[in-house]
Amino acid sequence: MSDDQPRPGAPPALDPAAAADFALAHRPSLSIRTRIALAFLACFIVIGGVTLASSLTLRRIGQKLYFLGVADQYTSHIQQARRYEKNYLLYGTDLASAQEHARLARVTLSGAPSEIERVIGRRTFASLLRHFERYEQLLARLGEVPERRTAAPGATERELREHGSEMVALALRVAEEEQKSVRRMLSLSQQMPLAALAVLLVLIGYVTQFLARQILTPLGRMVNATRRIADGDFSPIQPARRYRDEFTELALAINRMVHELDRRQEMLAEAQKLRAIGTLTAGVAHELNNPINNVSLTAEALLEDYETLSDDERRDLCRDVLTQAERAQGVVRNLLNFARQREAHLEELDVGALVDETTRLAQNQIRLGGARLEVAVAAPLPRIHGDRQQLTQVLVNLLLNALDAMPGGGLLRIGADRAARAGFVRIAVADTGTGIAADVLPFVFDPFFTTKGGRGTGLGLSVSYGIVAKHGGTIEVESRVGSGTTFSVLLPVAAAAAGPDPEGEVVGPPAAHANGA
Repeated sequence: MSDDQPRPGAPPALDPAAAADFALAHRPSLSIRTRIALAFLACFIVIGGVTLASSLTLRRIGQKLYFLGVADQYTSHIQQARRYEKNYLLYGTDLASAQEHARLARVTLSGAPSEIERVIGRRTFASLLRHFERYEQLLARLGEVPERRTAAPGATERELREHGSEMVALALRVAEEEQKSVRRMLSLSQQMPLAALAVLLVLIGYVTQFLARQILTPLGRMVNATRRIADGDFSPIQPARRYRDEFTELALAINRMVHELDRRQEMLAEAQKLRAIGTLTAGVAHELNNPINNVSLTAEALLEDYETLSDDERRDLCRDVLTQAERAQGVVRNLLNFARQREAHLEELDVGALVDETTRLAQNQIRLGGARLEVAVAAPLPRIHGDRQQLTQVLVNLLLNALDAMPGGGLLRIGADRAARAGFVRIAVADTGTGIAADVLPFVFDPFFTTKGGRGTGLGLSVSYGIVAKHGGTIEVESRVGSGTTFSVLLPVAAAAAGPDPEGEVVGPPAAHANGA
């Protein structure tokens, strides 16, 4: 399963990352090692089956060849016995030789009766024995006749010739059938390796595909997950298959790494925000002095001239005190809103209001830095989807960096309009400062990289880049030494506010990443 919902059985109180880890870990276990072993076991079974079939075939052929040798000896002895039998019937000689060859034929048959019976079958073997036994009986009876009869053969001689002919014909017929059977089995044994090779090739192809599916596919998902993490998407890896294996441990390790990266990213963001607060505090202190002085002067005037002032004049002085106090409260409120720690809260934001809030927060520091501020927000702009505090932090970081680049003052521009990239809004912060060298420009978003010497931590742009990436956007930079720098923040349009843009395309935030293990 690859949806964003935890598997059934996961505790409902778990956060998404813990629920993903729970779903990954609490699945039936079937390791890749076991699957590979099963695949090769299947190959072994196929090869073993072919080998066993070949062995049985060769054994059967050996039995038939042995039988053919026995049949050849048996036929030879029977034919010799028949020749001496004829000599005896014609000339009255060699009956003992006929009986001797008949005895040798019996010895041949009795040498391996079970093997012969297995080859030619029980019924055929029984028929052969029946003819042979009768033939021996007739030969023995023939020796008991005192005179041979040549003119008109008796019943014994006719039956003797009949059984002798049947024995020879049966032996020859069985031998011929067995020869055909041996030829068929030899042909089959020649075809079996080719068939086994074809089956083995198919099996190897299947095993290769199986291993690729079991190893390369999860590996590809892990690669995609690392690319997604590199792009700033820290959503956890969700289970995509039914069973748990070695890649599950890798997914759990990546999820732990992502959790730590996300936590440390938040720590870096908080540290950078505290630094920005320290910078802003100087401007806030200067800004607070004016309303506090006004309150102090008005209060002194009220105390000194209280008795001589009319009620209307007293009310006017009190209203002045309240006005200056509200002014001071507004300055402090802006700083507290920026400094307050809270969980990320995604909402639809008006880009113009976001820019206005940021400039009000940094206006004191801009004034102290001797810079002139120009604000240009195109109207109307679609709303974006994000965390107000985090995006304010990004813009404050960019404004403070721009002021640092203009130590002697200059022109600071901040504006918002539609980005050239469909479905995105662009917020640009430009300065007329010293600029960034071309060989340094590719490294400005690296953590701890700074061009301010000992005055900076090198985390501002890195943290800002991470925040924007988590919102599905990106930061682009253009700079020329001596002419200034422009940072462009591209943020996706909120889905609820998405609609046809001027070019006719439907705009909206990028699709969520699908991932699994």
